[in-house]
Amino acid sequence: MLKIGKVVPNLKLQAFHNEEIKDISLKDYRGKWLVVVFYPADFTFICPTELEDLAKKYDSFKASNGEILSISTDTVFVHKAWHDTSDAIKKITYPMGADPTGQISKKFGVYIKEEGMALRGSFIIDPDGVLKAYEIHDNSIGRSADELLRKLQAAKFVAEADGEVCPANWTPGAETLHPGLDLVGKI
Repeated sequence: MLKIGKVVPNLKLQAFHNEEIKDISLKDYRGKWLVVVFYPADFTFICPTELEDLAKKYDSFKASNGEILSISTDTVFVHKAWHDTSDAIKKITYPMGADPTGQISKKFGVYIKEEGMALRGSFIIDPDGVLKAYEIHDNSIGRSADELLRKLQAAKFVAEADGEVCPANWTPGAETLHPGLDLVGKI
């Protein structure tokens, strides 16, 4: 499984994006923050609520120099069929990656072998390809695009700040902590 602080390998996959089937690689996203969102399957119940929530916030992710890549073990043809028939999925303008062999899901540690699907996993990768944050949870629990965006913004702030770190529930513009400096007055 991938580890925090390590470079994510340059994985390649097909994606359905802007009415086209494209070959993409994670290296294509170098220079930008990337949020990779694994979900179990197309034509399900929770997945369209999450993917639509991300679609509604996509401009905010892009404003933070971020991109979104959703991935399931479905094929690009299933993604297209879902896109063509679901009002929620029609709102998606970020790539929907296909991992029918489960190889990418396995690399990220979210593959459920017995089901041939991925767990709900969210991964934040910095512009140099380094894994900064991830969260994996049960497929019955939907994610929040707002929280993923907050984590991306916090990771981006820390990368650009000179030694400042973000406390719990930090949002852009809120106070940060200065390790070392904040301790000086308390010793």
